[in-house]
Amino acid sequence: MSNVFDNIAGRMSSFIENLVTQFTRTFIVDNRWKVFLNGFRNTLIITLIAAAIGVVIGVIIAVVHYSAVQMKKNKRMTLLKALLLAVDKVLSAYVAVMRGSPLAIQLMIMAFVIMRGFSDKVVVASVAFGLNSGAYVSEVIRGGIGSVDIGQMEAGRSLGLPQLTVMRHIILPQAIKNILPALCNEGIAVLKETAIVGLISVVDLTRASDLVRSRTLAPFFPLVSVGIVYFLLVLLLSTAVGRLERRLGKSDRH
Repeated sequence: MSNVFDNIAGRMSSFIENLVTQFTRTFIVDNRWKVFLNGFRNTLIITLIAAAIGVVIGVIIAVVHYSAVQMKKNKRMTLLKALLLAVDKVLSAYVAVMRGSPLAIQLMIMAFVIMRGFSDKVVVASVAFGLNSGAYVSEVIRGGIGSVDIGQMEAGRSLGLPQLTVMRHIILPQAIKNILPALCNEGIAVLKETAIVGLISVVDLTRASDLVRSRTLAPFFPLVSVGIVYFLLVLLLSTAVGRLERRLGKSDRH
């Protein structure tokens, strides 16, 4: 019996020693933790910039589409109406292209064709992800605008307010409250999609794990640690949005 316990203890000791060795090689030797830190920083930068670009583009597309739909109700053709309808069609085509083609292809086209002379690939990746996200955010915001009673727009216009003023101060604030969870999901999607930026030689979290793993030939800690970081970031974002939703709910009741 003692031999069995000694054998188990020996295996456990060997296992723990192996884990310590892998941890040291992954993070301590040659200051490899700095590679992960740099990847973490790039992941956050790309996510935040792309999310901001996506929201701006999404709002513009949604508002243009809403205005075009409202103008279609007026049978009279004017230069402004014709221009708005043309812009709406162009933006609709943009949304179709962004949603209908792989993000990896869009990223490489942006890096090696459109912005090939741009040296900062983090910015290139941010723009590519932002343009892609904008197409999805526009659909979310359009749904949010549609969830607001059309009578509120009519009431604002009856008071003599311009349509854009009513949209900015009355319709959009209510729409954002309604679509906050969907916007959060889009932000989470952008965060996780940044894992492909290694295709254009940007060192993000995933690329950092690949670089370290290729040097240590020990996949456990590089992959598991990156997976944990992504999970914690998603959990943090979800928790923050949940608190914001509850706070907005309390303000509505008051």
